[in-house]
Amino acid sequence: MAFTFITFVGFTVLVAVISYLKTKGDDQTTADGYFLAGRGLPGFVIAGSLLLTNLSAEQLVGTNGQTWLVGMSPMAFEIVAAPCCIVLALWAAPRYLKSGITTIPQLIGMRFGRSTKLWFSIAYIILYLVVQIPVILYSGSLVFENIFHVSDMFGITVFQAVVILCILISVVGSIYAIFGGLKAVAVSDTVNGVGLLIGGFMIPFFALHVLGNVSGSEGLAIVDGFKYLIENYPEKLNSIGRLNAEAPEVPWITVFTGLIFLGLQSWCTHQSFIQRVLAAENLKEAQKGALYCAFLKIIGFMYLALPGVIAYALFELQGDQVTMMDSAYPQLVSQVIPAPLMGFFAAVMFGAILSSFNSVLNSVNTMFTMDIYKEYINTEANEEKLVKVGKNVGILFAVATTIVGPMVYFFPAGLKTFLDSFVMLIGLPVLSAVFGGFFFKYLPQYAAKLIMVFHVVCYGGFLLLAPQYPSGGTIHYLYAILVLWPVELLIMAFLNHRNKKAHPEMEAWVQEDVHAVDLTPWKYRKVCAVAIVICCIIVYAAFSPLGFGA
Repeated sequence: MAFTFITFVGFTVLVAVISYLKTKGDDQTTADGYFLAGRGLPGFVIAGSLLLTNLSAEQLVGTNGQTWLVGMSPMAFEIVAAPCCIVLALWAAPRYLKSGITTIPQLIGMRFGRSTKLWFSIAYIILYLVVQIPVILYSGSLVFENIFHVSDMFGITVFQAVVILCILISVVGSIYAIFGGLKAVAVSDTVNGVGLLIGGFMIPFFALHVLGNVSGSEGLAIVDGFKYLIENYPEKLNSIGRLNAEAPEVPWITVFTGLIFLGLQSWCTHQSFIQRVLAAENLKEAQKGALYCAFLKIIGFMYLALPGVIAYALFELQGDQVTMMDSAYPQLVSQVIPAPLMGFFAAVMFGAILSSFNSVLNSVNTMFTMDIYKEYINTEANEEKLVKVGKNVGILFAVATTIVGPMVYFFPAGLKTFLDSFVMLIGLPVLSAVFGGFFFKYLPQYAAKLIMVFHVVCYGGFLLLAPQYPSGGTIHYLYAILVLWPVELLIMAFLNHRNKKAHPEMEAWVQEDVHAVDLTPWKYRKVCAVAIVICCIIVYAAFSPLGFGA
């Protein structure tokens, strides 16, 4: 345990030192310097920060918990992210950088007016503070409880351990997000990203090795472990979900519809993701970052989905009991990782948790400061004042989310399902406002507000009523998204047509180029996009009845 603790602290301190050295001397007194890293991030840093912003313990614990329960179909969340990153690189990034925005609500405000900007800023902030950050804190606490057994160590309950760990993660994460600004977060993400790839890939290989040995391997244990999976659990290796599947299983038809819409919301309009792209030194680097990240997401199934299936086979073979799906991955980790490597893996996990917490907290600070404080509270605030307000409000938000975080313990449906279903309550109207605003040039100012009200009522009603399939079971939330987004775009198309007809003198909305950065695109962007799509098809074919699945 002492060696584990030393290696954990050692790697964590190393990341902090590198982040400090890389940001030492940077100008943190301006809004661009603090919130957008001075608009100077290169492609590889953007890729690493995007990956680590997305990957946290709720991904590692949640998705592997889902695959332990229902098989490989939840890997769709990882694979579908890749084409969504293509849309970010080729379509969204050029438009965002052209406007020189700091936040997504700012873009919505440019298109639909000042009051609409306020609506979406408040909605986003509430979503992050009530849902997203608390889930990040809780999931991180659950991982450390299962690895280090904090409750046993101090003779307290699991819930009490979760509370203590939530406070620890919040305090350390806030130091990066509040006092270091976006660049400190991005640099630490990049370093932790390397560690995560190493640490994450260790788990399936160690787990297959153990599975091979337990199942009576006579050759190379890792190969025999995978053979054992293919021969005994082909249904678990099948990523093609049933049409009437309940969450967390993913119906196959929603992969190309509802899940794509959810992915576009995450990768093309989610403030904490987009802020990295907005901080790019030019369009070329922004596109590199998004496309590099797409490749990293494709291989993510190996540590975000496959370990859950291995855990199912291993626990069944050993006769082990798992009380809830969010415990499957931590229990697997504690069984298969050699003791000398446990500290490094814990540090990598800690970095992933901190990254998501840092990123979302930094984004909340940015939206409150730039979209609410500067716009409505103190319009005369100078750059230094805005940075000071961002830091102060960050402390308040960190405290608030630390209080809410442990409460996620009482949601039995699972971390990932809870987060993915609730985030679309606000996420989809944002997607409609951004994409619809660019597609339709004659929309009235109230269009985005109308869509938000329509969506919250319809989707909120769906979540509350939990309608059933005719054959039984709750209808998957991705079906609701599948229906609602096209309907919302149709409503916007109707409003666009009616407004243009009623006001023939109206000029089409034209996006202004503020010349914030160089907009020359990366020459290899299309080649990379084609390669990414081919890789997605290969992975899906492998985990289907055409490959390992049945």
